[in-house]
Amino acid sequence: MARMRRKADLPEKTCAHCGRPFAWRRKWARDWHRVRYCSKGCRAAHKRRGEP
Repeated sequence: MARMRRKADLPEKTCAHCGRPFAWRRKWARDWHRVRYCSKGCRAAHKRRGEP
């Protein structure tokens, strides 16, 4: 069984829309380098504003 990591040990990024920090998630393992938003809501709000 794999060892558990503490959340503080995981890499973090800052959301491009709200500016809050968010931590790595297993579902983002393959494309962590492309993740820019902390949630679907932030991604949708950013697109509604018409920004790239």
